[in-house]
Amino acid sequence: MSEEKKNNKEKEKKRKSPFFKYKETIKEKDEQIKELEDKYLRLFAEFENFKKRMRKENLNLISTASEEVMKAILPVLDDFDRAKLMHEDENSPENFTEGVKLVYDKLFSVLGSKGLVAEDSTGEEFDSEKHEAIAEIPVTDEAQKGKIIDTVEKGYKLKDKIIRYPKVVVGK
Repeated sequence: MSEEKKNNKEKEKKRKSPFFKYKETIKEKDEQIKELEDKYLRLFAEFENFKKRMRKENLNLISTASEEVMKAILPVLDDFDRAKLMHEDENSPENFTEGVKLVYDKLFSVLGSKGLVAEDSTGEEFDSEKHEAIAEIPVTDEAQKGKIIDTVEKGYKLKDKIIRYPKVVVGK
């Protein structure tokens, strides 16, 4: 017999032997294990990212959950401000009692503790990102051009988010 035929017979014996079959099975199982480990690691990383995203969304939801309630209260705050201004005017017949003043102060302090901040922009430079211009009036002083002359309606922020832009009159 030739040398090549002997090698082929030995290879054939190895293939038929149980040891060779087990060795192939072990290789296949090792590949499956590596594939499953990779899938597991990817799934675990995806789940961790999901948990982080949900925590972030929950914190955001908690911090702005009161936004709708605050928006509903803003007209009441505006009315309080107008009443207080009328009381401060000496010629006004309106009377702002001490009790109402205490309620006014307490309401603003409670809302402030929940993150509501009033924005009065009078005198600031007009910024269309932060203000809503409702009118422009001519001014004689050059320093007043482009500045906010009057705040018609205060703006409000809830924590760092603007929930109502201030309505302002701008000098031109």
